[in-house]
Amino acid sequence: MDANLQLGDVTITVRRKPIKNLHLSAHPPTGRVTISAPERMRFDRIRLFAISKLDWIKRQQGTLRAQERETPRDFVERESHYVWGRRYLMSVEETEGGSFVELHPRRIVLGVRSGTTADIRRAILERWYRDQIRAAVPEFIRKWEPILDVAVKEFFVCRMKTKWGSCSPERRNIRLNTELAKKPKECLEYVIVHEMVHLLEPTHGPRFQELMNCHLGSWRSTRGLLNNLPIH
Repeated sequence: MDANLQLGDVTITVRRKPIKNLHLSAHPPTGRVTISAPERMRFDRIRLFAISKLDWIKRQQGTLRAQERETPRDFVERESHYVWGRRYLMSVEETEGGSFVELHPRRIVLGVRSGTTADIRRAILERWYRDQIRAAVPEFIRKWEPILDVAVKEFFVCRMKTKWGSCSPERRNIRLNTELAKKPKECLEYVIVHEMVHLLEPTHGPRFQELMNCHLGSWRSTRGLLNNLPIH
């Protein structure tokens, strides 16, 4: 069961896990902080650990919160949108039939009925982005299952406010952020591998890093690329 630890203006989520050591993480894009702690460790010891890391936490949060963010989108003619890391200009076409999205060499075409609101246009494009992720993921899972010797039972694509991905080791499934369809495909592959490794090692401790180093040597640079790209 999660518990919150408050240190001034810093809120830390403490998660009890069957592990031996404490693990501290600051998560993009907002700088959300978590500590994974052994199940029987006293809370005052966790608090002292967090206090000792408070300067690091604030530096990480400052870096993450200063990250460039996308300007708000109105989903109108000649507006910039990104697909797999490439910039496209939007063309809006009125249609009497169903809505659609088409990708051309330099344009992304959004077909909508006359008078469609920006919220509906956003929903149409987000659904299309989810479809792009759903189409791309199975190939990466098939590639990495034999390499990591782990099986993914299911994957889900959804809008996530604070994470690029997550997993459930017990259910053997992974979740991926719809926003990944805007980033280079190597970022999607990195997040998939990251979550698949978590099916073997639930923390970000030495074993996790060893597995990532062994199987995806470029993971730190790709993580840096992903976390430095504009976020929504």
